[in-house]
Amino acid sequence: MADQENSCGVRVTRLAKKRALEAIGSQMQPANKKRVVLGELSNNAVPSETRKSKCGSKKVKKAVKPVTMVVKEQDSVAEKSDGGGLIDPQMCDAYVSDIYEYLHKMEMEVKRRPMADYIEKVQKDVTVNMRGVLVDWLVEVAEEYKLLPDTLYLTISYMDRFLSTNVLNRQRLQLLGVSSMLIASKYEEISPPHTEDFCYITDNTYTKQEVVKMEADVLKTLNFEMGNPTVKTFLRRFMRIVQEDYDTPNLQLEFLSYYLAELSLLDYNCIKFLPSMVAASVTFLSRFMLEPKSHPWNSALDQLSGYKPSDLKECVQILHDLQSSRKAGNLVAIREKYNQHKFKCVSGLSSPSVIPSSFFDDIKEQ
Repeated sequence: MADQENSCGVRVTRLAKKRALEAIGSQMQPANKKRVVLGELSNNAVPSETRKSKCGSKKVKKAVKPVTMVVKEQDSVAEKSDGGGLIDPQMCDAYVSDIYEYLHKMEMEVKRRPMADYIEKVQKDVTVNMRGVLVDWLVEVAEEYKLLPDTLYLTISYMDRFLSTNVLNRQRLQLLGVSSMLIASKYEEISPPHTEDFCYITDNTYTKQEVVKMEADVLKTLNFEMGNPTVKTFLRRFMRIVQEDYDTPNLQLEFLSYYLAELSLLDYNCIKFLPSMVAASVTFLSRFMLEPKSHPWNSALDQLSGYKPSDLKECVQILHDLQSSRKAGNLVAIREKYNQHKFKCVSGLSSPSVIPSSFFDDIKEQ
């Protein structure tokens, strides 16, 4: 019964099938290839022996349905200027404070926020586990089509906001996921995938007409308010500040923060936190993991983020449980994504099992 409840009709991408074939040493695709269905697997996760993603292993390029794509580089730390200072044209130094003050006000608007307990109060056929499985699958879809991180964050935001006001049958949950990603792709990407590509990635479970109809329903629910600030929006600024502590950009710290931020998408309990608070908590935890004996917060972060360590305690502990696999341990797409050399294998980093309570004491004024 639990397997049936958790399945939510979500299908694994061809990426998971490819891993399975590689694991058993197959050199050729079967004549009649069938994409794997998550509902056919126990615990809604591909068995660990079929998901071998060793650090440094060469990834085989997959054949995908023809689609015009522009390959986008992974977000990276702002480049160094000749004078040694960090520069980033998106930061707009002259009025960056005003921009982020506006974004902070925007993230608190009720119309842009999902209901923190919508699964308990609104949904009747969708569970927390189903949401987690869907988010995990959407991470693989975003990887398959080389979508920007911002597209993934907006996708989950649209999905949660829709579910906050619309009762949905579990059989249509995957449809909501791909339709939300289609909208986010059109908003963020230069060359977004086509509607047919999102039908194809679900093994044509849904028709083009069904995807378009759900897309329209989502847009109406959002009242066409699509430009939300996300965790990544605030994390970019926080990372810029913490990188000033280093002579050269610390890429491990940057990738670790991106990894923890994406893990937050898996946990339904993170919905209640503002994106800026999650970003601040990610910054706190990533600094703690790399330097566990040093206090991860300082007065600059305190002033910049508007959060004190005591404000972040609950969110940091949830992220810590996700990082240590005490929560959502069977959802591995993000963990495998960041277990690659290009991300410095940050998902394999360990962390002390307990964060000292003194680290959550507020910073005293100097």
